[in-house]
Amino acid sequence: MNKPDKYVGINNDINGGMTTIGRIIRDAWVFELIPESETCEGWNLAGIDALLQKLNTEWDKYGCLVSRLPEDLYKRHQRIHDKAIANAKAKGWSGEFETEDEK
Repeated sequence: MNKPDKYVGINNDINGGMTTIGRIIRDAWVFELIPESETCEGWNLAGIDALLQKLNTEWDKYGCLVSRLPEDLYKRHQRIHDKAIANAKAKGWSGEFETEDEK
C-alpha cells in the first residue's frame, strides 16, 4: 500500500485529528501561523514540515511549555485543544492508544 502524498485534512484525519499532524495544525492555529479555518487538506508533507519549522520557532520562545505562554496564547491554546479533545472523544477517540506504552 502506498502512502498518500497529500494530507487528508485535520477534519478527515484518524482519531478525530488526534495525530502528530493534527497537533501541528492546532498549534499553528494557536500561534496564528495559519487561520483556524485552514485544515491543511491537500497539503504535501513538505508544506506540513515547513509549518512545523515555523511552529518550533514559536514554541522555543516559551521553552516549549504551555504554562509559559502569555495569557492570550494560553487561553487560545486551551480553547483550541479542549474543543479538539471533545470532538475526538465524540468520534470515539479515548486517548488510550497514545498512552498505552506508559502502563
